Amino acid sequence: SRLMALKRMGIVSDYEKIRTFAVAIVGVGGVGSVTAEMLTRCGIGKLLLFDYDKVELANMNRLFFQPHQAGLSKVQAAEYTLRNINPDVLFEVHNYNITTVENFQHFMDRISNGGLEEGKPIDLVLSCVDNFEARMAINTACNELGQTWMESGVSTSAVSGHIQLIIPGESACFACAPPLVVAANIDEKTLKREGVCAASLPTTMGVVAGILVQNVLKFLLNFGTVSFYLGYNAMQDFFPTMSMKPNPQCDDRNCRKQQEEYKKKVAALPKQEAVQEEEEIIHEDNEWGIELVSEVSEEELKNSSGPVPDLPEGITVAYTIPKK
Repeated sequence: SRLMALKRMGIVSDYEKIRTFAVAIVGVGGVGSVTAEMLTRCGIGKLLLFDYDKVELANMNRLFFQPHQAGLSKVQAAEYTLRNINPDVLFEVHNYNITTVENFQHFMDRISNGGLEEGKPIDLVLSCVDNFEARMAINTACNELGQTWMESGVSTSAVSGHIQLIIPGESACFACAPPLVVAANIDEKTLKREGVCAASLPTTMGVVAGILVQNVLKFLLNFGTVSFYLGYNAMQDFFPTMSMKPNPQCDDRNCRKQQEEYKKKVAALPKQEAVQEEEEIIHEDNEWGIELVSEVSEEELKNSSGPVPDLPEGITVAYTIPKK
């Protein structure tokens, strides 16, 4: 497989490990469906898909779904397509709204017990939803369970998006500073309001999904850098990154609880003294062929007025120590 080339090139030490991970994707729309397809092609061990919506012809301007799937639930249509792409991946689909009380409890149970081995927790939750309420539900569940997750979104203008890595207690949760609301200065609840139509570009959704999956691979397989916040501005080809610290006064009590536990964990770690490594001295026999040369001949040095410094064999200087 071409994916194994990542190992041969020294980028990933053990790519086969991807088969041992279980990832949940909440929202199988423009970003979520493409994310699911990419992870399936990458050979993820198990995917859990959550979405209450159905495939509509209006979805065809985006990626993944096909016209003949109109009327099917998004998770059902996605599972059928993804199984044909990679039958080795395990799929678990749930066609419901996670924000209702009953469904929320089941959603939390699947995070805790829906791993590759039943009864074990999953490894990562990906939020690919398009409304504020669902994001807050995911945030609440992950804060309570201490579950790491990634939040993604595309703006109503369809020309910008973001990805946020949320590690409860270590980084800002969605309630600490919801990025879409803060960055766009809008009430995101209007996205689903009657008469409000958000723009949709398959290009932007594809870019956001691609970067999201890239970060998932880096996080799970432990290579490269995963930013806590990565933005995307298509108008200016701008990709801002920043670290987002948790808010000590966060409204979510479980977030505050996770922050305290993280502080205790850090305090218990043995202190490491910073060791500054000495830079290797470059000499004539280095692999780049760099030479240290003198602009003055050895004969001129001998006849100069100042004494020649005592230097290691093979090294000369371009000047001498002047007489006082």
